[in-house]
Amino acid sequence: MTTTITESLISAQTRMLRALEAAQRGPDDALLLAVSKTKPASMIREAYEQGQRDFGENYLQEALEKQKALEDCDAICWHFIGPLQSNKTRDVAEHFAWVHSVDRVKIARRLSEQRPAHLPPLNVCLQVNVSNEPSKSGVGLEDLPELAAQVAALPGLQLRGLMTIPAPCDDTMAQRQPFRQLASALARLREQLPQAPLDTLSMGMSADLEAAIAEGATMVRLGTAIFGSRQ
Repeated sequence: MTTTITESLISAQTRMLRALEAAQRGPDDALLLAVSKTKPASMIREAYEQGQRDFGENYLQEALEKQKALEDCDAICWHFIGPLQSNKTRDVAEHFAWVHSVDRVKIARRLSEQRPAHLPPLNVCLQVNVSNEPSKSGVGLEDLPELAAQVAALPGLQLRGLMTIPAPCDDTMAQRQPFRQLASALARLREQLPQAPLDTLSMGMSADLEAAIAEGATMVRLGTAIFGSRQ
């Protein structure tokens, strides 16, 4: 039997609520970010019609096409969560409310300069490579304080927090370790940058959302759990 987007969304929401309850956190303490990369606009529309408002995209051109197809869904909040190259910053600065994948000051400066004046500052999370994987994007923990200070000073951006994509792991306790590291890093940044609204831990996906919520995730990026496996 085929599961509908509506059924999958309700299931994902229920799973998140159970995880929040288990962590003794409030039901509104973590936001569900529906990762819609490679999925058609029709699927996003179905989720939107069920009340989902935040959607994450990895591929810029694909995202821009979906945004055009969904112009009538004017309450959508678009998050760019993929790797970001210099030649893509203008479109991201103009068409997204959030960017989760900033890991270099050069990219941050371009986003700040290219953010249209009529829009509010672009919400930014710094991507942190907590596992120090050579193949992964992200700033190392040792370089994070300097990058955070530089990004927080940019006028077109609002530094909101941190994001990570740890190495896949099946053991729940082992899953929690990198998330704990990210939460600790955010706590240190709050002391360093008391003027910045550092309220966001973008961490956890379909396979490890319980571990992420247990360690304080405020935004969980769910793709497979809502839209099914990617082709």
